[in-house]
Amino acid sequence: MSDTLDSNEKLHNVIPLDGLYENWFLDYASYVILDRAVPHIYDGLKPVQRRILHSLKEMDDGRFNKAANVIGNTMKYHPHGDASIGDAMVQIGQKNLLIDCQGNWGDPITGDSAAAPRYIEARLSKFALDVVFNPDTTEWQASYDGRNREPITLPVKFPLLLAQGADGIAVGLATKILPHNFIELLDAAIEVLQGNRPNLVPDFPTGGLADCSNYNEGQRGGKVRVRAKILERDKKTLVITEVPYTTTTGGLIDSVIAANDKGKIKIKKIEDNTAKDVEIVVHLAPGISPDVTIDALYAFTDCEVSISPNTCIILDDKPHFMSVNDILIQSVNHTKSLLKQELEIRLQELKEKIFFSSLLKIFIQEGMYKHPDYESSGNFEVVVKVLDRLFTPFFPKFYRTILPEDYKKLIDKPMSSITRFDVKKADEQMKALEAEIKEVNHNLKHLTEYATAWYTKLKEKYGKGRERKTELRTFDRVEAAQVALANIKLYVNREDGFVGSGLKKDEYVCDCSDIDEIIVFRGDGKCLITKVQDKVFVGKDIIHVAVFKKNDERTVYNLLYKDGESGTVFIKRFSVVGVTRDKEYDLTKGTKGTKVLYFTANPNGEAEVVTIQLKPHAKLKKLQFDEDFAEIGIKGRNSIGNQVTKYPVKKVVFKSKGVSTLAGRKIWYDDILKRLNADSRGRYLGEFDGEDKILIIYGNGSYELTSFDLNNHFDDKQMLLIEKYDAEKVYSVVHYDGKSKNYLVKRFVFENTAIGKQTSFISEESGSKLVIVSGAAQPVVKVEQLKGKTQILELVELNLTDLIDIKGMKAMGNRLSAHPVQTVQLIAEHDDDTDVPDPAPDSVADTQPDGEEKVAADTDPATAAKIIEMEITNPEDIDLSKGQLGLF
Repeated sequence: MSDTLDSNEKLHNVIPLDGLYENWFLDYASYVILDRAVPHIYDGLKPVQRRILHSLKEMDDGRFNKAANVIGNTMKYHPHGDASIGDAMVQIGQKNLLIDCQGNWGDPITGDSAAAPRYIEARLSKFALDVVFNPDTTEWQASYDGRNREPITLPVKFPLLLAQGADGIAVGLATKILPHNFIELLDAAIEVLQGNRPNLVPDFPTGGLADCSNYNEGQRGGKVRVRAKILERDKKTLVITEVPYTTTTGGLIDSVIAANDKGKIKIKKIEDNTAKDVEIVVHLAPGISPDVTIDALYAFTDCEVSISPNTCIILDDKPHFMSVNDILIQSVNHTKSLLKQELEIRLQELKEKIFFSSLLKIFIQEGMYKHPDYESSGNFEVVVKVLDRLFTPFFPKFYRTILPEDYKKLIDKPMSSITRFDVKKADEQMKALEAEIKEVNHNLKHLTEYATAWYTKLKEKYGKGRERKTELRTFDRVEAAQVALANIKLYVNREDGFVGSGLKKDEYVCDCSDIDEIIVFRGDGKCLITKVQDKVFVGKDIIHVAVFKKNDERTVYNLLYKDGESGTVFIKRFSVVGVTRDKEYDLTKGTKGTKVLYFTANPNGEAEVVTIQLKPHAKLKKLQFDEDFAEIGIKGRNSIGNQVTKYPVKKVVFKSKGVSTLAGRKIWYDDILKRLNADSRGRYLGEFDGEDKILIIYGNGSYELTSFDLNNHFDDKQMLLIEKYDAEKVYSVVHYDGKSKNYLVKRFVFENTAIGKQTSFISEESGSKLVIVSGAAQPVVKVEQLKGKTQILELVELNLTDLIDIKGMKAMGNRLSAHPVQTVQLIAEHDDDTDVPDPAPDSVADTQPDGEEKVAADTDPATAAKIIEMEITNPEDIDLSKGQLGLF
């Protein structure tokens, strides 16, 4: 019986194996989440980072310490090895905020690793000393082995978590908090104190361009697209000057080489000239468009990356998912609480100082130290009783009860300091302490203003050099099919019905990319779209194969077909826009025996004339007639078409080439995306067709003509004006000539130069500046000039059309005024012959002394936009990049 009881008791104490794993896994998951991978909301630090900073503070003497020594000291608090501590310390140092680094700490942009810890040194930065530490407001706990004391969290009075960012993989969850701009965080913190909700977007230390339109406040489901900054040095060279966050120069170069090897892009070579600043030079192969290559780099390489934030933090010993804006609000409230604690601690310290100073003053002034009862006291208990009796009349003066410890402090004072006690000096010190108490009490009552001043002081003291590095932009999505390099050849076997890149013995069609789709038309009146493959069967009797462009409404197909059931011939024009891949579409009535008689594909809606010959028939007097496709409306692919004849057709013969029946392509310029589009986004530039061009005017006094290709890039910040080029439009320009030191005016038409060539239209002399350019028929300017010997300031309004006739683009022009000019401002632009002011009688329209037009030598660019008011007390100081030019 006893054996049975013992066995039952043993079974009762047995824990199933699955229960053990459940408990152990939960313990392990909690440990990784709380003590390793996820940062705390208030100080923004993971435990290892907190221990490193605590150790640095413990060792701080103002001098640099070997990183190896810091790591060794940190191991007193951290239960893991030196490698994890060293890696974490390097990551903190590379963020250039909390640690001053000396030696080779590596480079996160190039991916270079830091030197060994014994070779590099570190100390706390002044910023860290100001905002991270305060032992009086720090919560402490025992270290893992119980031998030392470490902070639970550090009392950080700054949104450090959002400034530095964080990422970590725990068990069952992960965190990825993106870094934000130092100055913007402080400004947003002040906004929070004023009762406004912040709206934070990330800023990356690597710079680049970022589209944060889907940031979602840093929460799960959000996305940030980050691009490298790519500049076009010339038509054969691109330069990458900033790389996306999370990439390195080495990794980005590898991705470019891989894309080139796969045929996605075509480059001659790539060079890494990165030193202090990033410089990756991409040399293009001959005949390759730099604009298309830029888009291809974004589509196929690490020049564009997508980052998915996941803001997970520790709050109240639990993981929480919060938005970055809510984290900032929590941080501001926590900072406000810490500042309040510091003020209260300081207030207590000041009261104690006044308390003891008053105690000492009364003790000395009243001669208590010479009182017979005090001098004859035999022990400390008697002294306390005597002093209590002597101080009784003064008790109301003190803010708290006098304790025995206070008397102990009094009697420990040496007699020499008592005899030398300066009452006047003591009163001055107490007066200063009382003034400080008053200030502290004021700050406690106005805590919001005090916290605002704290953030403002941080911004003034540490904000210099921490301006935003990442440019915020909205990106147009790059369609890979539009920018993929045509790296394979397409062939067709019309009779057997095969299409593909592997049919090298058959008919060559065109070059295409391996991600393109192709459209196939067959003699039975059917079409289908399929992906480019090595070999694919699409149906026999192929009459047309081409690369398919999705949503292409300008490619028009002209078709004549005979219906298989009735024998009637129909004519139709149609476009193929959106379709389902590998699905057959019938372009006819779909009856058995239907046959295509004539088919053409026209990329710009051309409409030719054909001659239709009929078979002899008793009822027919005319066996031949012409059919003009221009008279047929463009309809959907499912339309049956118009009836041509019900009699049998002998032959259809091409007669004459037609012209496009489509209107010019309407083009807009999107100032946000800095791209052309045909989707009515941005500023309308006009209808473009054939050889039409776009005029771009730059602030350095140059212009450029370009095509209306939607792949063109317009990222130059010097660009003042973009509009459709009109070879007959007259522009008026005011410019400053650096050689003659005069302001000149000229009127001219821009020459029809080659596409992509920048040409200067002002003097190339040093100091020459573009002041105003206007395409209006009657531009009027206001000129401030100094007149007479007394240099009286005079304002005159001048119509530029009255000052000079139309001359050549390279002419220097006439002087704007015979008097010294102070400012020039464009005040009106009239596009007709309405009343405009006549020129002032003393303005000068003088030609060059030799009677010839002076020609400025060629520099590089050219321009024709409009420029706002410019203060010109010293023309050498004009800086076109600082808003002194304005686009109208």
